Amino acid sequence: MSEDHEILKKLSVYLEEEVIEALDELALEYSRETGQKWSRGAVIRVAMSEFFSRRGKIL
Repeated sequence: MSEDHEILKKLSVYLEEEVIEALDELALEYSRETGQKWSRGAVIRVAMSEFFSRRGKIL
């Protein structure tokens, strides 16, 4: 496995419908901007990284 890929583990969460819709919108926006397909999970991982970074924890 390449060093560029991290091992991901499955996690289930419950989100409001509005949050899911917002994730889909951001995934589509990022896909258009980057030319690469983005998923809800990818958007959540970016958001969580930013959250932790702001709290001083670099992952």
